[in-house]
Amino acid sequence: METEHLPGCYRHPDRETGVRCTRCERPICPDCMVDASVGFQCPECVRTGSGTGHGPAANQPRTVVGGTVAGDPHLVTKVLVGINVAFFVAVHAVGGEGFGNPVLRELGLIGGYYSNTDLQGVVDGQWYRLLTSMFLHEEIWHIGFNMLSLWWLGGPLEQALGRARYLTLYVLSGLAGSALVYLLEPPFSLTIGASGAIFGLFGATAVLMRRLRYDMRPVIALLAINLIMTFGWGGISWQAHIGGLVAGAVMGAGMVYAPREHRALVQWGTCGLVLAGVLAAVLLRTAALT
Repeated sequence: METEHLPGCYRHPDRETGVRCTRCERPICPDCMVDASVGFQCPECVRTGSGTGHGPAANQPRTVVGGTVAGDPHLVTKVLVGINVAFFVAVHAVGGEGFGNPVLRELGLIGGYYSNTDLQGVVDGQWYRLLTSMFLHEEIWHIGFNMLSLWWLGGPLEQALGRARYLTLYVLSGLAGSALVYLLEPPFSLTIGASGAIFGLFGATAVLMRRLRYDMRPVIALLAINLIMTFGWGGISWQAHIGGLVAGAVMGAGMVYAPREHRALVQWGTCGLVLAGVLAAVLLRTAALT
């Protein structure tokens, strides 16, 4: 049986792609796609003004999902890595190893309150824990693994989605993971880590690669390994991983499959639905604990 191979991008021959410039018909990969009124154009056609728009705005470079092409396509990823590392250094400078660290206990995700202490949680109105817990890590291997995953997945995804969509995807995936932890874990559980957001990037990357007809085997293999670790090792919050994965896949689908004529409405509407689901889960659990 013969296997049909897709052509390589004219600027990146090692990247197979099924998308061609609507003007010159050269094959183009996601890094080279510029959104046009119909289909996508290559950077050369946009630069020479051969597009079919009206005025400069018509040739404004866009990502594959309609985001603005940035000068530094990995800036948000770099900032996110920096924030996580800064939190890690600051938290451990305070002193105290493990979950006994006072900052981890104050900013980590705790659902309820302890009857014999003054430590409180989300149920007491400390909703900020849903967000701050996403930037906390206990051990060097914990933050190291998450930051490597963030860099490997986040850079290409940010370049494909654009900064605003990418940052929204990251934050909402992390919040979805926190919300599922809050909903299903015992009320006094302390949970930290960026894994929910990272798994959201996994979900969105898989959807994007499927949409562009890329070879899915690498991302599927990596995701399978991570899921085996999630359910095979003790002390790992599977709720955060699954919550982030599902949210990332849903938002990714909304972003890459949105019809061009209603792109913004579908993309941001999908993100709004995920946020509504997060709020519903938090409110439901809070009502059950009070």
